Amino acid sequence: MFLPCFHHEAVSMVARAKQKRMPAVIHRRHALGLLAAASVFPSRSFADVAYPRSEIREALAKHFADDGAQGTFVGYKVDDYLVISSDGTRSGEPKLPASTFKIPNSLIALETGVVEDPDKDVFKWDGVKRPIEAWNKDHTMRSAIAASAVPVYQEIARRIGQERMQKYVDLFEYGNRDIGGGIDQFWLTGNLRIDPVQQVDFVDRLRRGTLAISKRSQELVRDILPVTKVGDSIIHAKSGLLGAERSQASLGWMVGWAEKGASQTVFALNMDCTEQRLVPERMALTIACLKDIDAV
Repeated sequence: MFLPCFHHEAVSMVARAKQKRMPAVIHRRHALGLLAAASVFPSRSFADVAYPRSEIREALAKHFADDGAQGTFVGYKVDDYLVISSDGTRSGEPKLPASTFKIPNSLIALETGVVEDPDKDVFKWDGVKRPIEAWNKDHTMRSAIAASAVPVYQEIARRIGQERMQKYVDLFEYGNRDIGGGIDQFWLTGNLRIDPVQQVDFVDRLRRGTLAISKRSQELVRDILPVTKVGDSIIHAKSGLLGAERSQASLGWMVGWAEKGASQTVFALNMDCTEQRLVPERMALTIACLKDIDAV
């Protein structure tokens, strides 16, 4: 069974607090980790740790079943300090991040100076005709993340390089932190893995601007993330589709946060997309799940 790495940090803090006869103080990231641990190991309790309320709602899983899909949804309602999941299994299973890694890749590009301005720095099309027409042109980072242009972000990763990429993946505590498999492939076909709870944790830190990098880089990436409007609500989200660059889709992601008035909900969805009809369902199912938990 999967146990998120930051769960161990939290348990260690509790142990140290007990030794010193001091109350354990666990910040939001540890709380999310403990939630995942409690979901996977329901018999284990952490009496000394205050962590978010958590719920598994079968109605969320029903959305996938009604669509003939296999998937999972995790939503973190910030104001309510409540994490809601469609299940207690797949929500903790690590998978390749696919194009959701464009979020940290963008942050690292800005932080290292590989990209100075997401609206002015231009990545020239290499002339290779690819099956997704939107990729076959010049791009800025803003247009590339909107088109989910894999070739542009592969070039960004090559310019960042292995050493700097590893440094920031470690700094972000992103997934399993393993970038083996090629500097321009590790998030597509390589060794990097991340589960939905970890996605929520990472995106929440970006949303709040608390990643250990400059405020400017975080502000710019929040600004370039694609936006979808649902009534009066706004969804900031990045999609991912494993195998899209090879026209062999297999796994879909949608990660981000929703704003309904002053309330915000961070979320992650993944689903099997082995049928073409399921590819556009990533956003449709995300919206259905967010509506179910009153997040849009």
